[in-house]
Amino acid sequence: MAAIGAARGRALRLATAAAVVVLLAVVGALARGADAQLSPGFYSSSCPTVHGVVRQVMSQAVMNDTRTGAAVLRLFFHDCFVNGCDASLLLDDTPTTPGEKGAGPNAGGSTFGFDLIDSIKTQVEAACPATVSCADILALAARDAVNLLGGPSWAVPLGRRDATFPNSTGAAADLPGPDSDVGALLAAFAAKGLAARDLAALSGAHTVGMARCASFRTRVYCDADVSPAFASRQRQACPASGGDAALAPLDSLTPGDFDNGYYRNLVAGAGLLHSDQELFNNGPVDSLVRLYSANGDAFSADFAASMIRLGSITPLTGSSGEIRLDCRKVNS
Repeated sequence: MAAIGAARGRALRLATAAAVVVLLAVVGALARGADAQLSPGFYSSSCPTVHGVVRQVMSQAVMNDTRTGAAVLRLFFHDCFVNGCDASLLLDDTPTTPGEKGAGPNAGGSTFGFDLIDSIKTQVEAACPATVSCADILALAARDAVNLLGGPSWAVPLGRRDATFPNSTGAAADLPGPDSDVGALLAAFAAKGLAARDLAALSGAHTVGMARCASFRTRVYCDADVSPAFASRQRQACPASGGDAALAPLDSLTPGDFDNGYYRNLVAGAGLLHSDQELFNNGPVDSLVRLYSANGDAFSADFAASMIRLGSITPLTGSSGEIRLDCRKVNS
């Protein structure tokens, strides 16, 4: 009976992956169209110092606390997954319009780093007033965060403009949660024009950062595919009830380094989140997890390429949106 159940599970996962291809065909062209509107040299004349300004602030921040690098990377992902990479996540609530910061997986302070983006924006404005969007600042900061933590670098396509309104409903609906299964993950990525390889590579961002006990309690107490030794260690920091805010590193092997330790954890049954371990659970991305666990260079190359694709999701360009002067609020 167990073998029959496992076979059915594998068949369901593969059927889900096949269905996702149809959606990818529809939205993929939209993402490719966005690529043509962005360029790494967008500010070469209007603000040539922007790269250095962002790098300097990020270097100091990561030196002071490596978690800030993971926080900024998370902000970029959560921004791009809702309405595209338009800095809508950075907008504060107003009396009439709820923002994205408290919606869905963003709730409970699970995203931070907004003050750091504010600091970068202040320095960029001093150098190049009303020129560089908050969306582009976040894209550059995310790239620098990865590189400063030991990961790859890449030329960031630029030219995004900022949204004039948030989408709290989209934040609650579009962002995958820590309990998502592989079918839901593939569908969520496909809806943004991202393939299974992008899912596997971008999930490697969990090689840095922390997770709250509330997001992995079920994983370490209930999941059948968790390493017993790993689960026992995590239970010491995460009680069966209470202690929701207790933290654990997403990558217990090398928590402060951007490397392929995350994938080595998955192969060992030591993914912290249920959604992490779903990537290596007799499903359609198992082979990529094995590849990345054995070949850090392959992971780095695919991660950089997928970050460019992520950053090209339906950006506002041309006369759409605005260049926000304060990342927390629209221009008056």
